[in-house]
Amino acid sequence: MFSQVYSGTVCGADGQIVLVEADVSNGFPSYTMVGYLASEVKEARERVLTALKNAGVPGVIGKIIVNLSPAGIRKEGTAFDLSIAAAMLVSMSVVPAKAVEDTLILGELSLDGTVRSIRGVLPIVSEANHRGIHECIVPVENMNEAALVKGMKVYGCSSLAQMIAWFKGEKTPVCAVYQKRTQKADIVYRDFEQVTGQEFLKEAIETAVAGRHHLLVTGAPGSGKSLAISCIPSILPEMTDEEQMEVTKLHSIAGLLNADDGLVTQRPFRQPHHTISMYAMIGGGTVPKPGEISLAHKGVLFLDEFAEFNRKVIDALRQPLENRSVVINRVHGNYVFPGDFMLAAAMNPCPCGYYP
Repeated sequence: MFSQVYSGTVCGADGQIVLVEADVSNGFPSYTMVGYLASEVKEARERVLTALKNAGVPGVIGKIIVNLSPAGIRKEGTAFDLSIAAAMLVSMSVVPAKAVEDTLILGELSLDGTVRSIRGVLPIVSEANHRGIHECIVPVENMNEAALVKGMKVYGCSSLAQMIAWFKGEKTPVCAVYQKRTQKADIVYRDFEQVTGQEFLKEAIETAVAGRHHLLVTGAPGSGKSLAISCIPSILPEMTDEEQMEVTKLHSIAGLLNADDGLVTQRPFRQPHHTISMYAMIGGGTVPKPGEISLAHKGVLFLDEFAEFNRKVIDALRQPLENRSVVINRVHGNYVFPGDFMLAAAMNPCPCGYYP
């Protein structure tokens, strides 16, 4: 029997809806997964079969084919486990097809059937809502994150057995709807009151922040360059609702959101070490992930000891500063990450700091 379930993945800074198709038929016992899959997705075969067995589902006998469509987009991560299991349950006639209709299903399965949290839930759920899918099943740990999308009914699932009971009508799932939750402002930044003197520097920083200009501060060691720049977050304006959603999506993709976190309300202030690589700065990987440039989106990227950074890393900043975005090209596609940030840098006049 053929079945299909909605799932999703992350492509660049956006979500991509993936259709999980399953077919279980009579024939020589086999299990085939296709659809341009990374190794962790192919390994879902063992996780799903074992989780189904431990959830009390009779053994699957027959020819099983699972396809993740569109096949031209590379799939990676463990978010497809739960949707593959749901599609197989429908194909085996364990649960009715209507139970998974127009429902987005995301989650990683452990061998005992427990559903584990995943990263990138917010952009995927947001894209599903835009595509007209208004119900989703996600891990309990990601429930609050998914509920940040207005118009989406969110069901938090803790185990495969629980989801099967929902589909059979044996239990009623608890639904969470949109609730604007903000992240706890537990980051306390420095204030300009801690900077003694340096009135000219303070005025320059205030002017740069007001006009969204980039800033380079040079001077002798111990003169207060780093301290003054680290006070910038205390005078940054509040983010709009759209900016908060953009920044929160990037944090979700990077795995920086916790279970209790809501929308990110504080503008990012990123301060990478001067030994950072070019790929960590701009983003990279087989399927690229956001780098420091994108994590500083709508905030400040502070490069202390600017002269100590690798030249290639500094050169890589040129295009993002002009275009306010990063385009990473791969054989299987192009990925666009936002990079609208204020660059603040501090450096000594020379390696010893006292020239001339």
